[in-house]
Amino acid sequence: MKIALIGYGKMGKMIEQIALDRGHEIVSVIDIDNQQDFDSPEFASADVAIEFTAPQAAYGNYLKCWAKGVKVVSGSTGWMTEHGNDVRQACASGKTLFWASNFSIGVAIFSAVNRYLAKIMNQFPQYDVEMEETHHVHKLDHPSGTAITLAEEIVENIDRKEAWKEDTTDKKYLRVDHIRRGEVPGIHTIRYDSDADLITITHDAHSRKGFALGAVLAAEYTKEHQGLLTISDMFKF
Repeated sequence: MKIALIGYGKMGKMIEQIALDRGHEIVSVIDIDNQQDFDSPEFASADVAIEFTAPQAAYGNYLKCWAKGVKVVSGSTGWMTEHGNDVRQACASGKTLFWASNFSIGVAIFSAVNRYLAKIMNQFPQYDVEMEETHHVHKLDHPSGTAITLAEEIVENIDRKEAWKEDTTDKKYLRVDHIRRGEVPGIHTIRYDSDADLITITHDAHSRKGFALGAVLAAEYTKEHQGLLTISDMFKF
């Protein structure tokens, strides 16, 4: 498979190595200083572009890929509110985007457990639920995209929570806290607390390797599929 990389930071370099190890070819690498390469024949030859950039650049990158007939796998967040409808319409009209807030296989499993547990806990109002996410000090946005996805899954399945919020004591909201510490790749913890006991589930990433591998697996899946794709499409949980 021919892959183009958009964004060549730590994640992009790790994705590159895993893709090469799995027998794929990197035909184009685009970063901030060579944006003109979107118009190169090398980029247009890619089966899939894997995009990990800043939220403000993501949607524009999707358009550049689609203009060249290149499918997209993206882990960028922050574009959904402004461009979500545009992306859905484009994918309904033949474009392809595989998007996930987190590509880790472990997080996909954790998300499935989260949804299932929330459905169970909807029957037990004596348990209050809250979430905490911890990441490295270089991550300035909060809460993480993964935390938002997990929080939305909880709110969708627990009737007593109207929405999620940071820094709240109002019980009608799911409280989501964030911590920035050292070089932590990512920890997400969900707690159900009652007077009688505490139930906790946690995903603790040891490194970014799981995210990078998941992105390459998503590219392999995307090559053979089209439309607006997600982790739940690739892993039938």
